[in-house]
Amino acid sequence: MAEALYETADVFTGPDEGNSGYESPDNVSEIQNYAKSSTKESKMKAKKHLDQMENVTLNIAVTGESGVGKSTFVNAIRGLKDGEPGAAETGVTETTLRAVRYTHPTMPNVYIWDLPGIGTPNFKAKRYLKELQFDNFDFFIIIGSNRFKENDIMLAKEIQKMKKTFYFVRSKVDNDIQAESRKKNFNEEQVLQKIKQSCRENLAPVGHPKVFLISTFDLGKYDFNKLLESLKDNLSDHKWLALINSLPVCSVGMIEKKKKLLNNVAIAAAAAAAPSAGVFLPGFSVGCEIGIMLKFFQTAHVSFGLDDRSIHNLAERINKPEVQLKSAMKSHFVHGVSDSMVAAMFRTKGMTAAKTLETVFSGLPGMAIAFGTTLFLLRQGIKEMAEDAKAVLAAADL
Repeated sequence: MAEALYETADVFTGPDEGNSGYESPDNVSEIQNYAKSSTKESKMKAKKHLDQMENVTLNIAVTGESGVGKSTFVNAIRGLKDGEPGAAETGVTETTLRAVRYTHPTMPNVYIWDLPGIGTPNFKAKRYLKELQFDNFDFFIIIGSNRFKENDIMLAKEIQKMKKTFYFVRSKVDNDIQAESRKKNFNEEQVLQKIKQSCRENLAPVGHPKVFLISTFDLGKYDFNKLLESLKDNLSDHKWLALINSLPVCSVGMIEKKKKLLNNVAIAAAAAAAPSAGVFLPGFSVGCEIGIMLKFFQTAHVSFGLDDRSIHNLAERINKPEVQLKSAMKSHFVHGVSDSMVAAMFRTKGMTAAKTLETVFSGLPGMAIAFGTTLFLLRQGIKEMAEDAKAVLAAADL
């Protein structure tokens, strides 16, 4: 049942305010079919499913020669600037064979490992992986800033032998574009294709793998989204969710990825929050566990980069006042997530649409009705946060 909660993501899309959203008989039928299965047993399975998603551990290994931008990449995917407290040190000459583990600032079970440089003359790929206990890593990102070197290829071959996944990332692409832009008849797309083709030829000994062009100063550009799609194919659902929730909001595409995944999670959260007894919904004959809703919204709020820390970091990065970014937010969550804010959602006109669920589910158990109404509220919250995130991105001119 836990798996079913995750796989039925498109069962209920949620109506807009002022629109019942239940005109499609197929949509209502699917919700009813799921709701009929709402039992205390399914509720416990849903809670277990949520715990698994929350506690799953993801270990990302980042390696490459010293000076290719490993540490800056580690910082970028954690939403940190170089030099910020907790950021990986940059511009430091590596002298020891020691991996440094960095915990994600908002997701304590996501770890990014800055592995020592592999550019030493005495480098031995097999020994390197053994000493660093490679089995602990979910996947490897091998970074190069110009050409991938012999040691990069040796390492990739050893990772292949051990049946682990690796990805080649060509960093500092923005530097190449800036240099080439000074030339006559500059064409950015042609430059990018030339870089990518050169890397593929360079990596022929490992079977012409995909190469992803990245700018650590603007993850929304170039191939970062393509890299994510490749990662998706090699991660479990829980680890994929952890990865996407941990990444900074760098584009509208990233917001949409987060929105889609959170809509999936909302199904399990709604099932877990739909008890036979609890805090009663105003105007309804059933209750729900507000604490589960609150925790879900807090996770989503941080994932969408709407929390104070994320807004502060973005404002510093683009040199704009925080108040200018926050003024773009129009949802219930403009002042954060709190008990009173969640309670206020029950008093909105959108609840008129949710109230129709009690009629639609007439004759079903109270838990089933609570599931439908709670799912509606959770998805309305996701929708509002996603719109806020897009508005902040626009206000930041990103």
